[in-house]
Amino acid sequence: MRTATTAAAALMIGFALAAPAQATAEPPHAHPRSAQGLFLSASDAAASWVKGATLNCASAPPDGSHPHTKAACADLAAAGGRFDGLLGERRMCHKKYDPVTVSASGTYLGNPVSWRKTYPNVCVLESKTGSVFRF
Repeated sequence: MRTATTAAAALMIGFALAAPAQATAEPPHAHPRSAQGLFLSASDAAASWVKGATLNCASAPPDGSHPHTKAACADLAAAGGRFDGLLGERRMCHKKYDPVTVSASGTYLGNPVSWRKTYPNVCVLESKTGSVFRF
């Protein structure tokens, strides 16, 4: 009986010592790095397909799940961080109407971003936004 009481007391002391450490631990989402960066998405008009990528231009080198992080960050830098100011790439596009909607949310170099726009088709999207939504 004494062994069981000693073991129970030791277990309770262990929990008491561990509890303050857990209570003061910073939640994973509060880490400053997790609050940086953008979530980019693209979908067709019927939302039958949706794609997304993360992009963090504040880190060196740029990172995220975006397949062209350096080029996308360079395009955003050239536009002063303004999605409506993206220069894109001149090209001829067909006139077929197959709308695609893109959005960006999060932060770009510490500035909040909430942007959304619909383009007539993917070709026009890429000609207007360069590599930013090429994922």
